[in-house]
Amino acid sequence: MQTPDLKSQAPNFKPNKNPKAVALLSGGLDSTLAILVMKRLGVEVTAITFLTHFGCDISDSSSCSRNPFPAAEKFGFKVKLSHLADKFIDIVKKPAHGHGRNMNPCIDCRILMLREAGEYMRMSGADFLITGEVLGQRPMSQRKETFPLIDRESGFAGYVLRPLSAKLLKPTVAETSGLINRDSLYNFSGRSRKPQMKLAEEFGLDDYPNPAGGCLLTEPNYAWRLKELLELTPNPTLLELGLLRLGRHFRPSAQSPVKIIAGRDEGENNELEKLIAPGDTYMMSADQKSPIVLITGTDQPGAALINMAASICARYSRSKNQPAVKIDVFSGGKLAASVQAAPAKDEVIDALRIQKPEKGRKVKP
Repeated sequence: MQTPDLKSQAPNFKPNKNPKAVALLSGGLDSTLAILVMKRLGVEVTAITFLTHFGCDISDSSSCSRNPFPAAEKFGFKVKLSHLADKFIDIVKKPAHGHGRNMNPCIDCRILMLREAGEYMRMSGADFLITGEVLGQRPMSQRKETFPLIDRESGFAGYVLRPLSAKLLKPTVAETSGLINRDSLYNFSGRSRKPQMKLAEEFGLDDYPNPAGGCLLTEPNYAWRLKELLELTPNPTLLELGLLRLGRHFRPSAQSPVKIIAGRDEGENNELEKLIAPGDTYMMSADQKSPIVLITGTDQPGAALINMAASICARYSRSKNQPAVKIDVFSGGKLAASVQAAPAKDEVIDALRIQKPEKGRKVKP
Protein backbone atom coordinates (compact mmCIF):
# COMPACT_ATOMS: atom_id res chain seq x y z
CA MET A 1 0.00 0.00 0.00
CA GLN A 2 1.45 3.39 -0.99
CA THR A 3 1.95 5.81 1.88
CA PRO A 4 0.58 9.33 1.22
CA ASP A 5 3.24 12.06 1.25
CA LEU A 6 1.97 14.12 4.17
CA LYS A 7 5.13 16.21 4.48
CA SER A 8 4.58 17.69 1.02
CA GLN A 9 1.35 19.21 2.36
CA ALA A 10 3.00 20.82 5.39
CA PRO A 11 3.63 24.56 5.81
CA ASN A 12 7.21 25.74 5.25
CA PHE A 13 8.56 25.09 8.73
CA LYS A 14 11.71 23.31 9.93
CA PRO A 15 11.91 22.28 13.59
CA ASN A 16 15.15 22.33 15.55
CA LYS A 17 15.31 18.53 15.39
CA ASN A 18 13.27 15.58 14.22
CA PRO A 19 10.63 15.43 16.96
CA LYS A 20 9.05 12.25 18.24
CA ALA A 21 5.60 11.90 19.77
CA VAL A 22 3.46 9.22 21.36
CA ALA A 23 -0.20 9.35 20.34
CA LEU A 24 -3.33 8.02 21.98
CA LEU A 25 -5.15 6.27 19.14
CA SER A 26 -8.66 4.85 19.34
CA GLY A 27 -8.86 4.43 15.58
CA GLY A 28 -11.66 7.00 15.37
CA LEU A 29 -11.57 10.03 13.10
CA ASP A 30 -10.20 12.60 15.56
CA SER A 31 -7.32 10.56 16.95
CA THR A 32 -6.25 9.52 13.44
CA LEU A 33 -6.36 13.12 12.21
CA ALA A 34 -4.21 14.27 15.14
CA ILE A 35 -1.52 11.81 14.06
CA LEU A 36 -1.71 12.84 10.40
CA VAL A 37 -1.34 16.51 11.36
CA MET A 38 1.81 15.64 13.28
CA LYS A 39 3.24 13.50 10.51
CA ARG A 40 2.67 16.35 8.07
CA LEU A 41 4.91 18.45 10.31
CA GLY A 42 7.65 15.85 10.21
CA VAL A 43 6.97 14.27 13.60
CA GLU A 44 7.76 10.60 14.05
CA VAL A 45 4.68 9.13 15.70
CA THR A 46 4.19 5.93 17.68
CA ALA A 47 0.55 5.36 18.53
CA ILE A 48 -0.82 3.43 21.50
CA THR A 49 -4.26 1.85 21.35
CA PHE A 50 -5.50 1.05 24.82
CA LEU A 51 -7.70 -1.97 25.40
CA THR A 52 -10.22 -2.34 28.20
CA HIS A 53 -12.94 -4.81 29.16
CA PHE A 54 -15.60 -2.28 28.28
CA GLY A 55 -15.21 -1.45 24.60
CA CYS A 56 -13.86 1.80 23.20
CA ASP A 57 -11.13 -0.31 21.65
CA ILE A 58 -10.59 -2.42 18.54
CA SER A 59 -12.99 -5.10 19.82
CA ASP A 60 -15.88 -2.62 19.95
CA SER A 61 -17.98 -1.14 17.14
CA SER A 62 -18.64 2.30 18.62
CA SER A 63 -17.52 5.58 17.11
CA CYS A 64 -14.66 5.89 19.57
CA SER A 65 -13.12 2.65 18.38
CA ARG A 66 -11.70 1.23 15.19
CA ASN A 67 -9.06 -1.26 14.19
CA PRO A 68 -6.04 1.09 13.97
CA PHE A 69 -3.80 -1.07 11.81
CA PRO A 70 -5.19 -0.29 8.32
CA ALA A 71 -4.73 3.46 8.86
CA ALA A 72 -1.26 2.87 10.33
CA GLU A 73 -0.26 0.86 7.29
CA LYS A 74 -1.70 3.39 4.86
CA PHE A 75 -0.15 6.47 6.45
CA GLY A 76 3.04 4.98 7.81
CA PHE A 77 3.07 5.05 11.61
CA LYS A 78 3.58 2.43 14.30
CA VAL A 79 0.86 1.12 16.62
CA LYS A 80 1.30 -0.58 19.98
CA LEU A 81 -1.51 -2.30 21.88
CA SER A 82 -1.71 -1.91 25.65
CA HIS A 83 -4.35 -3.52 27.87
CA LEU A 84 -5.26 -1.46 30.94
CA ALA A 85 -6.73 -4.54 32.68
CA ASP A 86 -7.25 -4.17 36.44
CA LYS A 87 -6.02 -0.57 36.45
CA PHE A 88 -9.08 0.39 34.47
CA ILE A 89 -11.49 -1.76 36.47
CA ASP A 90 -10.30 -0.02 39.64
CA ILE A 91 -11.19 3.44 38.32
CA VAL A 92 -14.54 2.19 37.07
CA LYS A 93 -15.35 1.06 40.61
CA LYS A 94 -14.21 4.23 42.35
CA PRO A 95 -13.27 7.09 40.01
CA ALA A 96 -11.68 10.00 41.87
CA HIS A 97 -13.51 12.45 39.62
CA GLY A 98 -16.82 10.63 39.50
CA HIS A 99 -18.85 8.90 36.84
CA GLY A 100 -20.60 10.52 33.93
CA ARG A 101 -24.30 9.98 33.34
CA ASN A 102 -23.82 6.22 33.58
CA MET A 103 -20.72 4.27 34.67
CA ASN A 104 -18.20 6.12 32.53
CA PRO A 105 -15.22 7.52 34.51
CA CYS A 106 -14.18 9.75 31.61
CA ILE A 107 -11.81 12.09 33.44
CA ASP A 108 -10.06 9.29 35.34
CA CYS A 109 -9.90 7.29 32.11
CA ARG A 110 -8.02 10.06 30.31
CA ILE A 111 -5.67 10.52 33.27
CA LEU A 112 -4.85 6.81 33.29
CA MET A 113 -4.28 6.62 29.54
CA LEU A 114 -2.07 9.72 29.51
CA ARG A 115 -0.10 8.41 32.48
CA GLU A 116 0.53 5.10 30.73
CA ALA A 117 1.37 6.80 27.42
CA GLY A 118 3.62 9.27 29.23
CA GLU A 119 5.65 6.49 30.78
CA TYR A 120 6.16 5.01 27.34
CA MET A 121 7.15 8.47 26.09
CA ARG A 122 9.90 8.59 28.70
CA MET A 123 11.08 5.06 27.99
CA SER A 124 11.16 5.58 24.22
CA GLY A 125 12.79 9.01 24.30
CA ALA A 126 9.86 10.77 22.65
CA ASP A 127 9.30 14.50 23.16
CA PHE A 128 5.58 14.90 23.80
CA LEU A 129 2.14 13.29 23.77
CA ILE A 130 -0.72 13.91 21.33
CA THR A 131 -4.43 13.18 21.49
CA GLY A 132 -7.33 13.75 19.11
CA GLU A 133 -9.47 15.46 21.73
CA VAL A 134 -11.60 18.35 20.52
CA LEU A 135 -12.61 21.12 22.89
CA GLY A 136 -16.29 20.89 23.80
CA GLN A 137 -16.93 17.61 21.99
CA ARG A 138 -17.56 15.51 25.10
CA PRO A 139 -19.31 17.11 28.09
CA MET A 140 -17.27 15.56 30.88
CA SER A 141 -13.64 15.27 29.82
CA GLN A 142 -13.18 17.66 26.89
CA ARG A 143 -13.67 21.03 28.52
CA LYS A 144 -11.23 23.92 28.74
CA GLU A 145 -11.03 23.73 32.54
CA THR A 146 -10.76 19.92 32.50
CA PHE A 147 -7.78 19.54 30.14
CA PRO A 148 -5.27 21.14 32.59
CA LEU A 149 -6.61 18.98 35.43
CA ILE A 150 -6.19 15.80 33.40
CA ASP A 151 -2.70 16.75 32.24
CA ARG A 152 -1.57 17.71 35.74
CA GLU A 153 -2.85 14.55 37.42
CA SER A 154 -1.36 12.37 34.71
CA GLY A 155 2.04 13.80 35.62
CA PHE A 156 2.66 15.24 32.16
CA ALA A 157 1.34 18.79 32.32
CA GLY A 158 2.63 20.82 29.39
CA TYR A 159 3.50 17.76 27.34
CA VAL A 160 0.04 16.93 25.98
CA LEU A 161 -0.61 18.48 22.58
CA ARG A 162 -4.15 18.42 21.17
CA PRO A 163 -3.52 19.42 17.54
CA LEU A 164 -7.18 19.78 16.54
CA SER A 165 -7.97 22.37 19.23
CA ALA A 166 -4.46 23.65 20.07
CA LYS A 167 -5.08 27.26 19.03
CA LEU A 168 -7.87 27.48 21.63
CA LEU A 169 -5.64 26.14 24.40
CA LYS A 170 -2.45 27.28 26.12
CA PRO A 171 0.78 26.56 24.20
CA THR A 172 2.50 23.32 25.13
CA VAL A 173 6.19 22.52 25.53
CA ALA A 174 6.27 21.17 21.97
CA GLU A 175 5.21 24.60 20.69
CA THR A 176 7.23 26.86 22.99
CA SER A 177 10.41 24.84 22.42
CA GLY A 178 10.15 25.17 18.64
CA LEU A 179 9.40 21.53 17.90
CA ILE A 180 5.95 22.36 16.52
CA ASN A 181 4.72 25.47 14.72
CA ARG A 182 1.55 26.56 16.51
CA ASP A 183 0.32 28.24 13.31
CA SER A 184 0.13 24.79 11.73
CA LEU A 185 -2.41 23.56 14.28
CA TYR A 186 -6.20 23.98 14.45
CA ASN A 187 -9.01 25.61 16.43
CA PHE A 188 -11.76 23.01 16.17
CA SER A 189 -14.42 23.00 18.89
CA GLY A 190 -17.88 21.64 19.57
CA ARG A 191 -19.69 18.51 18.48
CA SER A 192 -19.85 19.13 14.73
CA ARG A 193 -17.56 16.88 12.72
CA LYS A 194 -17.65 18.98 9.53
CA PRO A 195 -14.18 20.54 10.10
CA GLN A 196 -12.68 17.12 10.78
CA MET A 197 -14.36 15.61 7.73
CA LYS A 198 -12.97 18.40 5.55
CA LEU A 199 -9.49 17.84 6.97
CA ALA A 200 -9.83 14.09 6.47
CA GLU A 201 -10.55 14.74 2.79
CA GLU A 202 -7.35 16.76 2.52
CA PHE A 203 -5.36 13.85 3.91
CA GLY A 204 -7.10 11.20 1.83
CA LEU A 205 -8.58 9.62 4.95
CA ASP A 206 -11.85 8.16 3.73
CA ASP A 207 -12.41 5.16 5.98
CA TYR A 208 -13.47 6.15 9.47
CA PRO A 209 -16.41 5.28 11.76
CA ASN A 210 -19.60 7.30 11.85
CA PRO A 211 -20.46 9.09 15.10
CA ALA A 212 -22.33 6.89 17.55
CA GLY A 213 -22.08 6.08 21.24
CA GLY A 214 -18.88 5.95 23.20
CA CYS A 215 -17.61 3.02 25.23
CA LEU A 216 -19.99 0.50 26.76
CA LEU A 217 -19.85 2.32 30.09
CA THR A 218 -21.88 5.14 28.55
CA GLU A 219 -24.65 2.74 27.44
CA PRO A 220 -27.45 2.96 30.05
CA ASN A 221 -28.52 -0.69 30.17
CA TYR A 222 -24.96 -2.03 30.19
CA ALA A 223 -23.96 0.47 32.87
CA TRP A 224 -26.91 -0.55 35.00
CA ARG A 225 -25.92 -4.21 34.72
CA LEU A 226 -22.35 -3.40 35.68
CA LYS A 227 -23.39 -1.33 38.67
CA GLU A 228 -25.69 -4.11 39.84
CA LEU A 229 -22.94 -6.72 39.37
CA LEU A 230 -20.38 -4.73 41.36
CA GLU A 231 -22.79 -4.35 44.27
CA LEU A 232 -23.01 -8.14 44.65
CA THR A 233 -19.63 -9.14 43.20
CA PRO A 234 -16.99 -6.50 44.05
CA ASN A 235 -14.24 -8.39 42.22
CA PRO A 236 -15.90 -9.83 39.09
CA THR A 237 -14.06 -12.25 36.84
CA LEU A 238 -13.27 -11.42 33.23
CA LEU A 239 -15.95 -13.92 32.25
CA GLU A 240 -18.57 -12.11 34.32
CA LEU A 241 -17.60 -8.80 32.73
CA GLY A 242 -17.70 -10.34 29.27
CA LEU A 243 -21.16 -11.77 29.84
CA LEU A 244 -22.55 -8.30 30.58
CA ARG A 245 -22.47 -7.61 26.84
CA LEU A 246 -24.74 -10.51 25.97
CA GLY A 247 -28.33 -11.54 26.37
CA ARG A 248 -31.08 -10.84 28.86
CA HIS A 249 -29.95 -10.96 32.50
CA PHE A 250 -32.06 -12.15 35.42
CA ARG A 251 -31.34 -12.17 39.17
CA PRO A 252 -33.30 -14.86 41.06
CA SER A 253 -32.47 -13.23 44.40
CA ALA A 254 -31.55 -9.60 45.01
CA GLN A 255 -28.92 -10.65 47.57
CA SER A 256 -27.32 -13.52 45.64
CA PRO A 257 -24.54 -13.50 43.02
CA VAL A 258 -26.43 -16.16 41.07
CA LYS A 259 -27.64 -14.99 37.67
CA ILE A 260 -29.52 -16.41 34.68
CA ILE A 261 -28.54 -15.20 31.20
CA ALA A 262 -30.61 -15.87 28.07
CA GLY A 263 -29.34 -15.22 24.55
CA ARG A 264 -31.45 -12.91 22.38
CA ASP A 265 -30.65 -14.31 18.94
CA GLU A 266 -28.50 -16.83 17.13
CA GLY A 267 -25.45 -14.59 17.24
CA GLU A 268 -25.66 -14.18 21.00
CA ASN A 269 -26.30 -17.90 21.44
CA ASN A 270 -23.06 -18.55 19.59
CA GLU A 271 -21.19 -16.06 21.78
CA LEU A 272 -22.65 -17.52 24.96
CA GLU A 273 -21.68 -21.01 23.85
CA LYS A 274 -18.06 -19.88 23.52
CA LEU A 275 -18.08 -18.57 27.09
CA ILE A 276 -19.53 -21.67 28.72
CA ALA A 277 -16.98 -23.16 31.13
CA PRO A 278 -16.67 -26.95 31.56
CA GLY A 279 -18.57 -27.02 34.86
CA ASP A 280 -21.35 -24.58 33.90
CA THR A 281 -25.01 -25.47 33.76
CA TYR A 282 -26.88 -24.31 30.69
CA MET A 283 -30.01 -25.31 28.79
CA MET A 284 -32.07 -24.98 25.62
CA SER A 285 -35.33 -26.38 24.31
CA ALA A 286 -35.16 -29.98 23.12
CA ASP A 287 -35.83 -28.89 19.52
CA GLN A 288 -33.14 -26.16 19.93
CA LYS A 289 -35.60 -23.45 18.90
CA SER A 290 -34.86 -21.33 21.93
CA PRO A 291 -32.11 -19.22 23.42
CA ILE A 292 -29.19 -20.77 25.24
CA VAL A 293 -29.78 -20.03 28.91
CA LEU A 294 -26.76 -20.03 31.22
CA ILE A 295 -26.71 -20.14 35.03
CA THR A 296 -23.75 -18.28 36.59
CA GLY A 297 -22.62 -17.58 40.13
CA THR A 298 -22.94 -21.16 41.42
CA ASP A 299 -21.32 -24.50 40.64
CA GLN A 300 -24.25 -26.56 41.92
CA PRO A 301 -27.63 -25.06 41.01
CA GLY A 302 -30.54 -26.66 42.85
CA ALA A 303 -33.76 -27.93 41.35
CA ALA A 304 -35.66 -24.70 42.03
CA LEU A 305 -33.03 -22.60 40.22
CA ILE A 306 -32.89 -25.01 37.26
CA ASN A 307 -36.68 -24.92 36.97
CA MET A 308 -36.68 -21.13 37.07
CA ALA A 309 -34.04 -20.94 34.32
CA ALA A 310 -35.96 -23.53 32.30
CA SER A 311 -39.15 -21.47 32.51
CA ILE A 312 -37.24 -18.42 31.23
CA CYS A 313 -35.83 -20.54 28.42
CA ALA A 314 -39.35 -21.71 27.54
CA ARG A 315 -40.63 -18.12 27.63
CA TYR A 316 -38.22 -17.06 24.88
CA SER A 317 -38.52 -20.25 22.82
CA ARG A 318 -40.60 -20.59 19.66
CA SER A 319 -43.00 -22.75 21.70
CA LYS A 320 -43.72 -20.02 24.24
CA ASN A 321 -47.47 -20.24 23.62
CA GLN A 322 -47.57 -23.91 24.62
CA PRO A 323 -48.49 -24.86 28.22
CA ALA A 324 -45.14 -26.61 28.67
CA VAL A 325 -41.87 -26.88 26.76
CA LYS A 326 -39.30 -29.66 27.01
CA ILE A 327 -35.98 -28.15 28.09
CA ASP A 328 -32.69 -30.05 27.95
CA VAL A 329 -30.30 -29.23 30.79
CA PHE A 330 -26.54 -29.66 30.28
CA SER A 331 -23.78 -29.83 32.86
CA GLY A 332 -20.14 -30.60 32.27
CA GLY A 333 -20.85 -30.46 28.55
CA LYS A 334 -23.25 -33.42 28.74
CA LEU A 335 -27.01 -33.77 28.85
CA ALA A 336 -27.85 -34.01 32.55
CA ALA A 337 -31.65 -33.87 32.55
CA SER A 338 -34.77 -32.89 30.66
CA VAL A 339 -37.58 -30.94 32.31
CA GLN A 340 -41.04 -29.83 31.28
CA ALA A 341 -41.21 -26.09 31.92
CA ALA A 342 -44.16 -23.73 31.72
CA PRO A 343 -43.11 -20.47 30.01
CA ALA A 344 -42.48 -17.75 32.61
CA LYS A 345 -45.20 -15.12 32.79
CA ASP A 346 -44.48 -11.49 31.96
CA GLU A 347 -44.76 -10.36 35.57
CA VAL A 348 -42.13 -12.93 36.58
CA ILE A 349 -39.83 -11.79 33.77
CA ASP A 350 -40.23 -8.14 34.82
CA ALA A 351 -39.55 -8.94 38.47
CA LEU A 352 -36.36 -10.89 37.78
CA ARG A 353 -34.85 -8.98 34.86
CA ILE A 354 -31.86 -6.69 35.45
CA GLN A 355 -32.51 -3.49 33.54
CA LYS A 356 -32.40 0.24 33.97
CA PRO A 357 -35.85 1.43 35.04
CA GLU A 358 -37.79 3.58 32.64
CA LYS A 359 -38.83 7.04 33.79
CA GLY A 360 -42.01 6.87 35.79
CA ARG A 361 -41.79 3.11 36.18
CA LYS A 362 -40.34 1.28 39.14
CA VAL A 363 -38.37 -1.77 38.09
CA LYS A 364 -36.20 -3.99 40.24
CA PRO A 365 -32.55 -3.26 39.34
